[in-house]
Amino acid sequence: MDGLVEFRTDDGAVVAVEAVTEARPGSRLVARGDGTVQATRTFEGALEGVRAAAESALRVFREGTLRPDGVEIEFGVKLAAETGAIIAKGTAEGHLVVRLTWSPTPAS
Repeated sequence: MDGLVEFRTDDGAVVAVEAVTEARPGSRLVARGDGTVQATRTFEGALEGVRAAAESALRVFREGTLRPDGVEIEFGVKLAAETGAIIAKGTAEGHLVVRLTWSPTPAS
């Protein structure tokens, strides 16, 4: 386990998540005695980039020529104390699963 990061939500709740360690030259996060780091963003703020990526991907598939009836997008997400949410690398080079569905059209 890389450690825990505590994010506060906009309504003040605390969300503790297992987080990735960021290697940044010249800086170092300091944890409390229990190894927990306080995030610099809210939980919602950390996920903002993933939300924007999902909206963009949905727009590409909905407005393209395929016109699916349903679009399902799955991101692997890692949370880091300073940068927030990171779309995680999975078993493939990047972790993004897209499922498009079409309903059969009734026969005339």
